[in-house]
Amino acid sequence: MYQLVIGNKVYSSWSMRPWVLMKTLHIPFEEINIPLYTPQGKQTLLTYHPAGKVPLLIDKATEHTVWDSMAIFETLAENHPEKNLWPKDKIARSHARSVANEMHSSFNEIRNQLPMNCRADRAFAPINTPLQNDIDRVCTIWQECRTQFAAGGDFLLGEFSIADAMFTPVVLRFNSYHIAVGDLEKTYMQAILNLPCVKDWIAAGKQDPTIVESYEI
Repeated sequence: MYQLVIGNKVYSSWSMRPWVLMKTLHIPFEEINIPLYTPQGKQTLLTYHPAGKVPLLIDKATEHTVWDSMAIFETLAENHPEKNLWPKDKIARSHARSVANEMHSSFNEIRNQLPMNCRADRAFAPINTPLQNDIDRVCTIWQECRTQFAAGGDFLLGEFSIADAMFTPVVLRFNSYHIAVGDLEKTYMQAILNLPCVKDWIAAGKQDPTIVESYEI
């Protein structure tokens, strides 16, 4: 049994990634939600791990804590090979790892200019060149994955995988800020948005009373 320590659902894109993966692939866990933007939130989080960040995965069988989303994903992939968190095919698996890690390390303009906010619902403008470059690169990734590897399903490489979990908050951002994308990208976004757990996350985020002005653009 796992515990997954996460932050506020309205804003915490990193928390969303392993949460959605574990929900979608039916890996049971206990959710521990810490209100990060409160005086006690940071101190509470530090009682779980000195990194002081979310998400955290606690394996109750070993009492070992894993931090950082990609480390959590790799741990879950090792512990649950039957769940196929990465694609079975070697080439598809390599491609999935590449795009997931690019998402992990890149796209600062999307992160900074289009903050995760489940309550947001408006067209973002103007879109400057650096932001458009990030948007275009994401669209290219989605197009390549869907045209080359997705014959077996509705997601980036067919079946839902770590790659999709990494890009799910980007789908929410594009949807929240009405970002213009092509038909293929729209179809992929809708597949993500139709997931019951994604709907649940968004609904919970909208009910969160927390307000952080820098995310309320």
